[in-house]
Amino acid sequence: MGEQVGITVTGSLYYVPRKEFKRILSLDLSAIEKTSLFASLCRINTLYMIARAGSGHLGTSFSSMDIISWLLLNELYLNDEHDNNSTRNIFFSSKGHDAPALYNNFIGLGKLDFNLIHKLRSLGGLPGHPDINTPNIITNTGSLGMGISKAKGMIIANRLKKCAVNVYVLTGDGELQEGQFWESLISASNDNLHELVVIIDHNKLQSDTLVTKVSNLGDLEVKLRSFGWYVIRCEGNELAAFSKALVASKTVKDKPKVIIADTIKGKGVTFMEHTSIDSNIDLYKYHSGAPNEEEYFKAVQELIDTTNSLLNNAGQHDIELETVIIPSKVFHKNLQHLIKAYSEELIKQARNNSKIVALDADLILDTGLIPFQSEFPDRLIECGIAEQDMVSQAGGMALEGMIPIVHSFSCFLSARSNEQIYNNASEKTKIIYVGSLAGVIPGGPGHSHQAVRDISSLAAIPGLCLMEPCCEEEVGMLLNWAINNNNSSSYLRLVSVPINIPYKLPENYKPEFGKGVALSEGNDAIIIAYGPVMLSISFEVASLFQQRSSKLIKVINLPWLKDINEKWLVNEVAKYNLVVCLDNHYIEGGQGGRITEILSNKSDGNKKIIRIGLKDFPVCGTNEEVLHEHSMNSEYIYSTMNKVINILK
Repeated sequence: MGEQVGITVTGSLYYVPRKEFKRILSLDLSAIEKTSLFASLCRINTLYMIARAGSGHLGTSFSSMDIISWLLLNELYLNDEHDNNSTRNIFFSSKGHDAPALYNNFIGLGKLDFNLIHKLRSLGGLPGHPDINTPNIITNTGSLGMGISKAKGMIIANRLKKCAVNVYVLTGDGELQEGQFWESLISASNDNLHELVVIIDHNKLQSDTLVTKVSNLGDLEVKLRSFGWYVIRCEGNELAAFSKALVASKTVKDKPKVIIADTIKGKGVTFMEHTSIDSNIDLYKYHSGAPNEEEYFKAVQELIDTTNSLLNNAGQHDIELETVIIPSKVFHKNLQHLIKAYSEELIKQARNNSKIVALDADLILDTGLIPFQSEFPDRLIECGIAEQDMVSQAGGMALEGMIPIVHSFSCFLSARSNEQIYNNASEKTKIIYVGSLAGVIPGGPGHSHQAVRDISSLAAIPGLCLMEPCCEEEVGMLLNWAINNNNSSSYLRLVSVPINIPYKLPENYKPEFGKGVALSEGNDAIIIAYGPVMLSISFEVASLFQQRSSKLIKVINLPWLKDINEKWLVNEVAKYNLVVCLDNHYIEGGQGGRITEILSNKSDGNKKIIRIGLKDFPVCGTNEEVLHEHSMNSEYIYSTMNKVINILK
């Protein structure tokens, strides 16, 4: 689930061109020899793809590479031409994190445009997690636990159509903590879905640490058999063993099958490999993000050496690579990191209040909780990839007088555990929910991770206050308010990407419930926004007006996402004919809707209100690409406002 955004490697990057894949596929080799070579080439290109993009998931892509390559070369694409009586083979990965491995297999087989190798997490390229708009992607994944259920639906549909089908689903260790995984096992056995083969990429690690340290899965073979499944175990990175397990599974015609494939996270690059289930690893470094330059060159050399050894053993010459030069990027010096600021304030509050307990859903790195864990190991509850369980645990703690602070990505916390948050609220206890990775950026992970409906999904819960800070300073203020001033529950929405912030809060500013604060003054129009992304854009818009027409735009920071003081708002906008509301969220259900509701009831009706935010599923791409594509960039907002201002004159 982690989504650390790394720094793009600059200088020379290397990739395997299409002609080399064609050469490998044309060789007269055994299936195991050919697949091993093919997977080795795909590892080189996966490393290139992630290093170029600056983010992705190397560890899980490498652990599952051999499995994916074997299935595609030897099961799905043995015969591209199927007659009406043949059995169709379907394969997809429910994990989602191994998308780069899947993409490079498709690219190597000529099933995807080769040029897409240069466009991971770019607009019009390959999304961070699988999406069916990409050729050969069967279903959207990224939100864990859904895969087997979708596969069951496919099998039942094909039975009704009287079509023969086999469905192969790849899952991961962390995914096995999701309740839906275990729910999906029961009816698969009851309905004798023998067409289903589930493969567990059992690399013993979830996002960043050992599964055994978070939610020990116990004896998987016994558990899975107890659900009525046929179970076989093998070494997943050993193609001979994995292929034998597949053959054995095909002989079973009366129950669904699961292959527990013991793999190594980071397989293929020695320093990335995690091999010991008994180690005390605290943080696996290569789950998400991108390697630095030293790591990249060390890794690519090892992968090249492995590939050349396999080629030489087959009597072939060394691999021929292409080189791309990546120029250095310009980085802002004054970036603000809201997650870091949150981490520091949480520790400060915990030192003064022994009732504070932090709960995490396998995102301790991304949510800034590692320093908290170091100082308060007994007060950090790692719940694993089980958001509903985590939120209900928090409910129990609150009933016993603790102050639980619950952490996950906004997209999962607000949606997966929505019913549990509602239940907790009905008990009128005090819980603080902290949703990071909020909003439309970063755009690289794709729509499964872009939290742009959390305000709407939580706003209807009575007594739950929704907030988003605009800078590091306000993070501390709002967390302090939630802990020490608010008597009910709070939801703190945090942008995870570093932001270059062009404004400062006024001196002596303190958040006042329901009210905003002016960050700039002007008489020509007013922009109301929240959070560092939209407020930074607001300042860019104001600057454009001042430069091009000498118009002055007032910018308001309103950190309260649903609870707005009506009297304050009406007075604040009284003299303006144009009010612009910017939402880092869908327009439907965002803060702008609440502002519009108030003004439509309280104002004279002559004001023009413009609401800007998302209208459709967010695209995947760089942050700039995503904001431009959804007309949430400064130039579009300036143009829209300028037209209206000129008309209102």
